[in-house]
Amino acid sequence: MHFLAAVVAVFSLATALIGTMHGDATILLLAATGFICAYTTYKAPKISSFLQIFAAIFAIETVIFGVVFMIAQVGFWPASLEDYVLPESLPLTVAIFAILVYGISFIPVVQSMTRIGDRYFDSNGDTRAQIWPLPSFGVKERKLAIAMIVFLVVINQTQVGIQVRLSFFSRDWFNAIQNKDQAAFWSQLFTVFTPWAFTYIASAILEFIVASTLIIRWRRWLTENYVGRWLDSHTHYRMSLEGGLADNPDQRISEDVNRFINGGQEGYGIYTFSILLISNLSSLVSFAIVLWSLSANFTLPYTAIAVPGFLFWVALIYAGFGTWITHLIGRSLVPLSFARQRYEADFRFSLARLREYAEQVALLSGEDSEKRSLRERFNTIIGNYFQIVAVRKNLIGFTASYGQLSPIIPYIVAAPFYFAGKITLGVMTQTARAFGSVNDALTFFVTYYVSLADFKAVLDRLISFDASIEAAQKRPGLKPAPQAAVDARQHIHLEDVTLHLPDGRVIVKDANVRLSPAESTLLTGPSGSGKSTLFRAISGIWPHGDGSVTAPADTRVMLLPQKPYIPNGPLRGAVTYPAAPETYGEEAIRSALLAAQLPELVDKLDVDDNWGQRLSGGEQQRISIARALLAKPDWLFLDEATASMDETLEARIYEILFEHLPATTIISIGHRSSLIDMHDRHIEMRSDDDGVFTPSEKPALVKRDVSLSPGF
Repeated sequence: MHFLAAVVAVFSLATALIGTMHGDATILLLAATGFICAYTTYKAPKISSFLQIFAAIFAIETVIFGVVFMIAQVGFWPASLEDYVLPESLPLTVAIFAILVYGISFIPVVQSMTRIGDRYFDSNGDTRAQIWPLPSFGVKERKLAIAMIVFLVVINQTQVGIQVRLSFFSRDWFNAIQNKDQAAFWSQLFTVFTPWAFTYIASAILEFIVASTLIIRWRRWLTENYVGRWLDSHTHYRMSLEGGLADNPDQRISEDVNRFINGGQEGYGIYTFSILLISNLSSLVSFAIVLWSLSANFTLPYTAIAVPGFLFWVALIYAGFGTWITHLIGRSLVPLSFARQRYEADFRFSLARLREYAEQVALLSGEDSEKRSLRERFNTIIGNYFQIVAVRKNLIGFTASYGQLSPIIPYIVAAPFYFAGKITLGVMTQTARAFGSVNDALTFFVTYYVSLADFKAVLDRLISFDASIEAAQKRPGLKPAPQAAVDARQHIHLEDVTLHLPDGRVIVKDANVRLSPAESTLLTGPSGSGKSTLFRAISGIWPHGDGSVTAPADTRVMLLPQKPYIPNGPLRGAVTYPAAPETYGEEAIRSALLAAQLPELVDKLDVDDNWGQRLSGGEQQRISIARALLAKPDWLFLDEATASMDETLEARIYEILFEHLPATTIISIGHRSSLIDMHDRHIEMRSDDDGVFTPSEKPALVKRDVSLSPGF
């Protein structure tokens, strides 16, 4: 950007010298604007990466269009191309665009928007791309994205240029009709309209292909970014503990990311609004020039008062009035749209949760209660829906009236001049077309107000999601203490650990426990005494607490909860989770299922089903046991992971674990007294007068005995 800024500065200096020599105020104005453009281009590396692309495009166009314009000004433009001389305002306009890009980068809502979008354009990952019919090639993802943005901006500007050229076709064509000039009529149709129209169509198809490619690549990257930040370092778990702003993270990732980029099927996103705004600005400038020149000598109707650019000022006032009224009517749509997305997501989540717990609801005959709950949630959606309808009713009433009046306003204004014989029919139709284009550009916010409100709601949801992720990541859990003694590295050591719930209530206090390898340990205590929370602190996922937890370097810890997570899909993936199915061989998976007392599932490894609902609680727990047998961790924490089994089966499972995992240290939570004899050590959670628990050592146990009757 610094080199480009230097190029713009050199061009501006040369322009200033030429302007001084010729005494031309327009050239001097271009030079002054160019110097400002050079400054903002030099400062552009400090603004959004996404906006830098547009700033660079406009800076380059300032030089290119400015050089072409200056060539014409000094008399070196070919006479044969006299009709194609660039208007003097074009280089000035793109320079102003470059300055505006720098200016809007400091608007808070734009900063929030680009802070999310910049992640893609700052990425350093490599990718493969192919431009038909060339072979595929390797390229940086961000460089490919920047190239596509540049192409799309240029092609949109080209389309605006084609529209301007067609406006002159419209003028000449209608003049031919008025003059009954048949030769000119057909000549304009086949030599002007047809080639330019087909060029426009081809550009629209090409634009669609490139834009679609950019959108899906951008969405893929940003989705992976959000999924990674949400799941890494157990952030998703900490967010669920915190609650707060990040409701329905599944919707934020699956739906809001798509709507942020492209708006989905209902609206517009950062890409569409950016390109659309550039197109509208280009159209505004181009047709404003045409409209100004057409009405340069207009006087107020039925008076002799001359108003240069009369129709441009009419369009500006008309569009300003429409934008102001539209905002007054529709400004409440942003909070209503934000709430609508949350209500819809809550309703979908309730339905999904009902499907997940269908058996429990049926056993309790809870269908009537679920109906009431779903009805209440849907009534909230209905209430919000009618609030939106009330606002949009008024908005549609105004915008529809505005849209009906807009096409006839230029004819009404130009009619007195046409009937007075001051302009031809062709000029009148060109005036109407230019007025319509200027008005459409100026009423951008009127036309897209609903979509802008919806986009602002999506942006707010992603901002709050980011804030929730960042807040959760600031609670990384208990810090490991430095290891001093060599032998201590073989132990898991809790020093002065105090744990509290998300609401601040202390549940475990002053836990000082040393867990030794090859010494199986049982942790018992009343429900709610913090046993599971202590396990989660050891595993590193509990963020609320003080003290330190020291674990052996590079140790492999596995925690099996009472209710295992069983992913949908083939059973093979459920057994090997979290490892990929191909991590283990066929025989190893079958052996693990047999050892976990699940012989009936051995031949169903490739059956795709909702196994979380298909299997009983005891079967699900044995699936998690099979996972442990496959993973062979150094430390295995069982948080009532056998509670759904009968005592005989539970004893058999422990025997299998000790037999198949001789190098694994097993730490258990349980309430059954039968578990005591299966462990070498017993720790009990004891409470003080305030109801806060501390782990305390129980008397030494007799060596575990998990022998079973011969008939088992």
